[in-house]
Amino acid sequence: MHDSHYAKLERMYLDSPMSEDYDADISIGEGEAEVRLPVKEKQFHAAGAVHGSVYFKALDDAAFFAANSLVEDVFVLTTNFNIHLTRPVSEGTVRAEGRVVNDHPRQRIAEAVAYDDDGNQLARGSGTFVESSVELTPDIGYE
Repeated sequence: MHDSHYAKLERMYLDSPMSEDYDADISIGEGEAEVRLPVKEKQFHAAGAVHGSVYFKALDDAAFFAANSLVEDVFVLTTNFNIHLTRPVSEGTVRAEGRVVNDHPRQRIAEAVAYDDDGNQLARGSGTFVESSVELTPDIGYE
């Protein structure tokens, strides 16, 4: 794979409306990705901690882009994702590290673990990703 592919994926992620709403940041390498989401009070549930949907976003994005780092021609799709929440967080940054654990042309399996600023595990997840028919082009932000 090429660094230019990773840079294009990073721009595609950062330019998406969803990432802007989260003030997300990402770094991608071969078979791996790291997503960082700052904790915001508007993401809290009634008990004063980040809602599980934020954990899911961080984990899925990290695993997804780890998988798509290995595919240079088309967008991959999440077909399944399982998550385990292990610890609440109400400040700092949610940092998710994703990596591909099975690279098969028909499907890729990737895992991700989310941490707080002190290195405590917040959540973990794994997903299955398949190639779509959507080409990686400037039309979808891949430039």
